[in-house]
Amino acid sequence: MDFNFSDDQEQLRDAVRRWVDKGYGFERRRAIVAAGGFDRGAWGELAALGLTGLTVPEAHGGMGQGPIDAMVAMEELGRGIVLEPLAQAFIAAGVLGHYAPADLQARWLARIASGEALVVLAQQERKARYRLDQCEAKAVATPIGYTLEATKNIVTAGDQADAYIVPAQLDGQIALFLVEHGASGVGTRGYGLQDGSRGADVRLSGAPATLITTDGLAALELAQDTGIAAACAYAVGVMEQTCAVTFDYLNQRRQFGVPIASFQALRHRAADMKMQLELARSMSYYASLKLGAPQDERRRALSRAKVQLGQSMRFVGQQAVQLSGGIGVTDEYIVSHYFKTLTQLEMSWGDTLHHLGEVSARMQDAAGVFA
Repeated sequence: MDFNFSDDQEQLRDAVRRWVDKGYGFERRRAIVAAGGFDRGAWGELAALGLTGLTVPEAHGGMGQGPIDAMVAMEELGRGIVLEPLAQAFIAAGVLGHYAPADLQARWLARIASGEALVVLAQQERKARYRLDQCEAKAVATPIGYTLEATKNIVTAGDQADAYIVPAQLDGQIALFLVEHGASGVGTRGYGLQDGSRGADVRLSGAPATLITTDGLAALELAQDTGIAAACAYAVGVMEQTCAVTFDYLNQRRQFGVPIASFQALRHRAADMKMQLELARSMSYYASLKLGAPQDERRRALSRAKVQLGQSMRFVGQQAVQLSGGIGVTDEYIVSHYFKTLTQLEMSWGDTLHHLGEVSARMQDAAGVFA
């Protein structure tokens, strides 16, 4: 199997890296956090790079690229701990492209590709924990369509989004709907999240909705797996920078007249961080490669990847803080922001313990070892 990236993918990586290095420095990120955690200007710059339309089909104005290209972009955004939720564009493009009727695709995919519309998944409910099949939201059929009664929590940039993809109960099963932010009966309450990004509670009270699909659970599983793959790639970028900054600190900080990087115990801990980064990178590749696999195989693979990424994120983040000493927990030092981002990512789309249970539940009798 060839794990080399194509020339186009390397050019994509270089373009995103240049933008992160030159256009999304730490001070700009701090300003965006202070302003609420989401910046339309930065979102427009991602769109100008073609990233919001990266996985949108060419027929709808996108670039028609696949999961590996999305992974490359997310890794580079992770290096700059970029707050704007590009993963949501990939999720929306995947769900609408695979499940929505043609007229709904025509109305929204081009707007997603151009960056004009931010469409986000609004699936989390307080009682659901990480289970996708737990949904109390209700859909009611009307002579002109559907209305929804729902409260969704921790919706990514929910008060800034233009539309939501919302699961709700319809005739005893979960269906998926699209609700516009400006529709009647839609209320939001925005707030900052631990990593500095923006979330919101979204309340739908008789809000008009457009049906995407009645096969809502399968569509939700695709959305979650797309989100996990994007989070894994983003986390690899975060961990890569975390290691780089930490190792640089070890080489500069001196005690007893020598750099502390010369201390054997610290060198071993740095080596363990590097090992966890490379384990995470390989599982991130695995996750993205499996996004096109059959549903059962894809679900198993993404849970496996999330388990390894969760373990790696926790280890790398904690070691970086400890090796940086007291400065590692200060808001002025970037390592503290890497740590908070990794901690939140570990709990996003199902934490490590949840996915360990998923791996166990989906394990075959022979665990895939014997034919």
